[in-house]
Amino acid sequence: MARRDTKGSWTRDDVKQLKKLFPDRPTAEVAASLGRPTEAVKKKASRMGLKKSRRYMKSLGRT
Repeated sequence: MARRDTKGSWTRDDVKQLKKLFPDRPTAEVAASLGRPTEAVKKKASRMGLKKSRRYMKSLGRT
């Protein structure tokens, strides 16, 4: 998905993709697919209360 010219604006589709991808994928990968900086994705996910899934965290060796 290409980055939009409107800085900082999150479309409904962006938010939908973030909700779908964030729990089970690396944040950098999610950011790349949304065409946004990793820090912007971290901040938006945090504000939305999104967390990484247990399965994803376990795959990283964290519980």
